[in-house]
Amino acid sequence: MDWWLVFAIFLYFAAGVLIVAEVFLPSGGLLSLCVAACVTGGLIIFFQHSAAAGWAGVVIAVVMIPSVLVAAFKILPKTKFGKNVTLAPPKRELGDGISDTAQLKELMGATGTVVTPMRPVGTCDFSGHRVECVAESGYVEKGKKVQVIRMESTQLTVRVINEGQEQV
Repeated sequence: MDWWLVFAIFLYFAAGVLIVAEVFLPSGGLLSLCVAACVTGGLIIFFQHSAAAGWAGVVIAVVMIPSVLVAAFKILPKTKFGKNVTLAPPKRELGDGISDTAQLKELMGATGTVVTPMRPVGTCDFSGHRVECVAESGYVEKGKKVQVIRMESTQLTVRVINEGQEQV
């Protein structure tokens, strides 16, 4: 085996190491230039040996560079360094982005009046607080009395109360 081919393979390995280093170390692109120089040097040596070796080197470079980059980016968030430089997603509960969630929970079982026709979504008034609600069953006319029967996330479900019907 020609020692130049061993050196070209070494340049490819060096390029792989430098790609990983580029992901972990901010170098302003300097390491990327070194990667390009290593790959170019390796390709020149491969093509000087033979055209087949040169094209094999091109294929290896085309597969190696994206594969190493993807692997490095998958490993980065799991390292101590990666945990320090990336933001952790906020831990949130269902419905915590809505400031009125606590007030909506207080409306469970409350009775109110339909302000806009519910088809099946409309606005209801509960003691002066207008809230968007979903009707339990289809269309509800404006002015009907309703009661909150369920709350899912920030969505209130209401049931029509007939005049002679007892509240749940």
